[in-house]
Amino acid sequence: MMLIFTFPPLLVAVLSCVYLHLAAKLKPTAKKSDDEEKETRVLATWRKPMLVKGPLGIVTGIELAFLVMFVVLLFWSLFTYFSSSFKSIDATDPAFLDGIRWQLKLDLGGLWLGLVGNICLTLLFFPVARGSAVLQFFGLTSEGSIKYHIWLGHAVMTFFTAHGICYIVYWALMGQMSQTLKWSRSEISNVAGEISLLAGLGLWATTFPRIRRKMFELFFYTHYLYIVFVVFFVFHVGFTYACYMLPGFYLFLVDRYLRFLQSRRHVRLLSARILPAAGQTLELSFSKSPGLKYSPTSVLFLNVPGISKLQWHPFTVTSNSSLETDELSVVIKGEGKWTKKLYEMVSSSAAADHHFDVSVEGPYGPASTDFLRHETLVMISGGSGIAPFISIIRDLIFTSSHLQLKTPRLILISSFKTTADLAMLHLLLPITAASSAATANLRLTIEAYITREKQAAATSPFHNNNVRTKWFKPSPTHAPISPILGPTASWLWLAAVVSSSFLAFLVIIGILTGYYIYPEGKKHGEAGFPMALTAFLYMLVLCACVAAASSGAFLWNKRKSGRDQTIQIRNVEGATPTAGGSPAGGGAVYEMTEELESLPLRTIEEATNLHYGVRPNLRKLLVEYCTEGGSTGVMVSGPAGLRHEAAAICSSGLADDSLQFESISFSW
Repeated sequence: MMLIFTFPPLLVAVLSCVYLHLAAKLKPTAKKSDDEEKETRVLATWRKPMLVKGPLGIVTGIELAFLVMFVVLLFWSLFTYFSSSFKSIDATDPAFLDGIRWQLKLDLGGLWLGLVGNICLTLLFFPVARGSAVLQFFGLTSEGSIKYHIWLGHAVMTFFTAHGICYIVYWALMGQMSQTLKWSRSEISNVAGEISLLAGLGLWATTFPRIRRKMFELFFYTHYLYIVFVVFFVFHVGFTYACYMLPGFYLFLVDRYLRFLQSRRHVRLLSARILPAAGQTLELSFSKSPGLKYSPTSVLFLNVPGISKLQWHPFTVTSNSSLETDELSVVIKGEGKWTKKLYEMVSSSAAADHHFDVSVEGPYGPASTDFLRHETLVMISGGSGIAPFISIIRDLIFTSSHLQLKTPRLILISSFKTTADLAMLHLLLPITAASSAATANLRLTIEAYITREKQAAATSPFHNNNVRTKWFKPSPTHAPISPILGPTASWLWLAAVVSSSFLAFLVIIGILTGYYIYPEGKKHGEAGFPMALTAFLYMLVLCACVAAASSGAFLWNKRKSGRDQTIQIRNVEGATPTAGGSPAGGGAVYEMTEELESLPLRTIEEATNLHYGVRPNLRKLLVEYCTEGGSTGVMVSGPAGLRHEAAAICSSGLADDSLQFESISFSW
């Protein structure tokens, strides 16, 4: 049973790791053939939004097709289970049933609802395994897959809740309420199922949008109930039957433990660019190992123990791993309690009085990007939604200046509330002379809309440069951000962790079962070995194997990279500026004004058209840009209304297939 349900998905995961490793080594450089171009156009058609508004949000053609097939599978399963069992009951002699025919149907109906819920549970954990090769093999990201986890979570809890209600009603009608307290030695444990369901309901109640947005911390902390939910689900049905959901949870467990190992060490915070207080925006720059590579629009999860030891928040990486080989930057806008507290800690003078401890997980992003397939790339943002596009612009700077490749024309359409928020544009380009010179070949146009101001100020908003830069000198124990499993063969290491841990698990439980569980079970006759204890031992072995394999791979790669990190820390420490701009020692924080800041600023000002008191007319703008010929990529990041408006325009057939839509968001 374990091999039937777990081996095929885990084999796909291992082969996906191998494929991604080879794909990274053998990146195609030749121009696509006509057949490949045709396939790309067909795929782009399927990726167009089909549903825009509604409970599911923006749904592409591919997503809709798979969603319909999955719903058909669920209904077909329900119909098959119900019809076969009900026919059997109806064919039974009425005298034998003694007037409890429909109660039996309720009993079996509850069972079948639970079985169909298991189909949803099988896929529930795949989307939240952030570093999983399976997601990237199918061209998905952890950020874009969150909505699948939400859809599946609602389906799981709907079926399991109906399953529980059916049995409670059945026991009440049959006068068997004592069954609610039954914990069988060798059969289904009702108590464990009830505990699992209650944990799931507590988790589910906080996931609805109104509660999640108003009480995010409650939503965040109750999500840890998934541990109770899964453990008691296994106690409820037994480990063998729980193998339905084991592959997804197994990959999630490997990913979660690797993230735990990465987050144990604080990372080196180099500097912070602090924008004017009105916008409460800052860019944090961390030291990273040169071997850490990531794609544009990647996401980094941050934890600041000084604010909360448990909370992790995702932020878009704005730096480019090839252009800025030793630094990794993220942009953070103060829009909630956690981010506002972080802005206060970084911007206040009191920050100099203590070391700034930060832990990270990631970065996570797409395996590859292909912005060069477009003639024009239109990027639409609202507020802090501009962050993903900073990474794209910097990636295209590197492509243009270092790889000498033609880049698409870039159109950035951004909405801001006030002129002070325009300071976000300061972050578009890195503050280095080399990168500023490289922007000469970048065809960039910025359409900036200031919605709450009617007219321009007397002086240009770009001349009021209130951006401050603080340089931090952290504790010697802080380390650069580095790949969890090494810079050169991380996918192969992940394949080794998954395969070796699962093989070790099979061997150990085989020995455990043959030499302990079966002999002990025989001593108790028909009662056998306790099913719950078997499940506990199997789960313990599973966790131990994952921990051992993951720790071994992590420590091996950490030892190999330790020397390079030590050299890098010394080099960066020697280059940390003082208030005068020269390398020096003491002090925890330095403030400085970079002359280089004005270089990208001049480029930004020349490329920007300011519009006051209006919102962007996206339909008019997209029609204008798509009529210039060629493929036009449309990327949107920001509020749901903005994303839905752009998706509706791209799906309306306004410009045939030339508009290719992509949304960047953690929510739908």
